[in-house]
Amino acid sequence: MNLNRFERRRTHEVRIGSVIIGGGRPIAVQSMTNTDTKDTEASVAQIERIDRAGGKIVRLTAQGEREGENLQQIVRRLREDGFDTAIVADIHFRPEIAAIAAKYVDKVRINPGNYRAAHGEFEALIEQCRQRGVALRIGVNHGSLSKRIFDRYGDTPEGMVVSAMEFLRVCRDRNFDQVVVSMKSSNTRVMVAAYRLLVEAMDREAMHYPIHLGVTEAGNGLEGRIKSAVGIGALLADGIGDTIRVSLTEAPENEIPVAQLLVDHFSDRTGEFAVVHPERYSPTRYRRRSRIAVPVVHDEPMEGFRILEAVSKNPTAELRAAILNMESTDPVLIKRRYEDRSLEAAAVKAAADLGPLLLDGLADGIWIDAPAFDDAQRREIELMILQAARVRFTHTEYIACPSCGRTLYDIERTLAEIKSRTSHLRNLRIGVMGCIVNGPGEMADADYGYVGAAPGRITLYKESEIVARNIPQEEALDRLIDLIRANGDWREA
Repeated sequence: MNLNRFERRRTHEVRIGSVIIGGGRPIAVQSMTNTDTKDTEASVAQIERIDRAGGKIVRLTAQGEREGENLQQIVRRLREDGFDTAIVADIHFRPEIAAIAAKYVDKVRINPGNYRAAHGEFEALIEQCRQRGVALRIGVNHGSLSKRIFDRYGDTPEGMVVSAMEFLRVCRDRNFDQVVVSMKSSNTRVMVAAYRLLVEAMDREAMHYPIHLGVTEAGNGLEGRIKSAVGIGALLADGIGDTIRVSLTEAPENEIPVAQLLVDHFSDRTGEFAVVHPERYSPTRYRRRSRIAVPVVHDEPMEGFRILEAVSKNPTAELRAAILNMESTDPVLIKRRYEDRSLEAAAVKAAADLGPLLLDGLADGIWIDAPAFDDAQRREIELMILQAARVRFTHTEYIACPSCGRTLYDIERTLAEIKSRTSHLRNLRIGVMGCIVNGPGEMADADYGYVGAAPGRITLYKESEIVARNIPQEEALDRLIDLIRANGDWREA
């Protein structure tokens, strides 16, 4: 028997400019600009909006030398304006730009997939960061593993962990501990498994680096918030996470209140719940507990279901223990009451509390008791949670990036247009990506992809294959619709 409770994973402190994370400090929330990093005025204005919203860590893309060098001007202007926001440079494709950015920023995020090896250039960056007191983030992306990792492990959580551990070992061997690590994916199941496997690997080697959480390309609106809450909530419930970002295809300052809501929701998780059969549950290997093929929501037939309602301040642990203590494999419907008057707040909390149990294959249905909302609203939230947990698909899913300075078109407006034409379709996944950095990789399990190729130009994908390259954006949506119809996927829900 063991005890299921909320207890934050032990990490050491990492300083990111004026912000310190890890070491039991409150979880920090952050965002990323979507301005051109060469545009000082626009970038500074957006960083200041994010800071005022409560995001004290802000990341900017630095894809080239001009962007890297202009970080100096951006940081200078921020300090002149009285903002001590921690500034992070995001490096893709060109590792040498990290050396430029590290001269000016508080943290540099690198992607191991862009390095030929974890030595040489990376070791030089460590020494440069050490001299200036700059932190590093080892940021592994599901969609951009290096060829040598991909060829051996495929596009898997295991491959993501191998990639991260190579670079973390170099940091450890060089006695550099100002390191944060992340394992992001747009697939919540992949994302959660990768983080859990990473923690196991780090614990085996006595590593205590802080962890940054996020679901990439979550989309927008209520759906994007729910998808993020399911993935991030599953890990926060495990006690994993020192800083988080909720990636939305919206103005970046909109991400901060959602992230803070999640942090606050997990700040007081009391109660210990005895688990009689812990061997029935594997957090890193998905397995459905029952034979239910299609999980249900509150207004559907529930014959033969056991209804388990959470009443404590630690609903995920409470329900997990109750399910694992059942002697039968009867299907389980999980329920909790939410008194919130805000639909967004109720949806985010329910996704974070109940989504992890669906994601882990322990539950077979969901019932949100929220008296402030009608049956249709509750049902919509429940279906969104089931889809975010990847156990039941009832509407088109959009794998849409939040955009950044690399984005080659107005992705927020374009996503709205694509949704207006396709949201009624059944069991379809569409990737809407601003550029090719993570686009093709992160939308690997999408049915169709709409990816920025150049200013005003779009490349269309059918699964991982390019169908139309570099076409004018004014034609792209109609051609995407034609492509879906031509492949027989225009099926209305």
